Amino acid sequence: MQHHIVSTSPKSSFVSFRHDWTRDEVAALIALPFPELMFRAQSTHRAFFDPTEMQISTLLSIKTGGCPEDCAYCPQSAKHEQGVKATRLMAVETVLKEAQTAKNAGASRFCMGAAWRSPKDHDLETVCAMIEGVKGLGMETCVTLGMLDSRQSERLRAAGLDYYNHNLDTSPEYYGEIITTRTYQERLDTLANVRDAGINVCCGGIVGMGEDESDRAGLIATLANLPKHPESVPINLLVRVAGTPLAEAEAVDPIAFVRIIAAARITMPASHVRLAAGRETMSDEAHALCFMAGANSIFYGEKLLTTPNPAEHRDRRLLAELGMKTQVIVGKRESTSSL
Repeated sequence: MQHHIVSTSPKSSFVSFRHDWTRDEVAALIALPFPELMFRAQSTHRAFFDPTEMQISTLLSIKTGGCPEDCAYCPQSAKHEQGVKATRLMAVETVLKEAQTAKNAGASRFCMGAAWRSPKDHDLETVCAMIEGVKGLGMETCVTLGMLDSRQSERLRAAGLDYYNHNLDTSPEYYGEIITTRTYQERLDTLANVRDAGINVCCGGIVGMGEDESDRAGLIATLANLPKHPESVPINLLVRVAGTPLAEAEAVDPIAFVRIIAAARITMPASHVRLAAGRETMSDEAHALCFMAGANSIFYGEKLLTTPNPAEHRDRRLLAELGMKTQVIVGKRESTSSL
């Protein structure tokens, strides 16, 4: 078994990457006394990142609703009673205007999401044109389009795609309680196709869908045990939407959520851990604890696909109050700017 050793030095190179975490090990990590857990997470974070730096992304729904999948958390499913009204794929020019607005607001990565089971060839070509246009603005690109085969992955890579998002959502054991229209292995296969094509992987999950502590540990263990850690790990707090099967799910205790962030940071030391959906209901104090636990990426913007997100001015105020700065992409290099 590999050992995971963390030095408190910011320039430490004494951190080994593990891909053999057991569920019990991660569960024990999550259950550590809070000061010890936060110390370990912060020490790991400082070994790879500037703890005052935040990566900013913006997410746009380029094709909303009408999805044939039955994900219990998602209002875009056509199988739910009060699903989001389906729309057509947006025009390339419209998407590029949104991307420019996001860049002007401080975003360095522009993410595009389409509610598909898997993209059709003609739609994929349109998305590739969007990717090329956003890259032309000097931004990183990310898309989430559902399942991909190897040919589709290669096409996206040829267009210059930087990141592909495809979440595992929860543990393998609990997955069937949330989704029945695709298997866990199909999700893993898509991740493998994306990785083989040379695209960075953005992969995380959702907390608050009725899973137990063991399932949360199982999700983190599965992510950390992928052949290569995802470059981005979005941790979502369930947004309870009327009309979905999880509309009445029990709210997650903020400290319990921070523990999951810390576990993600410790087990995937060099990954960007992103606070994604659910931030609208989180207090400033909960945000600050998540940043201390190793979260170093957030989404700007009023919406994440179809769910609310904190207003940009609130994020700017909070980051400024905490003395944090945003990451800026300059060509292939990253720099920072003060808020």
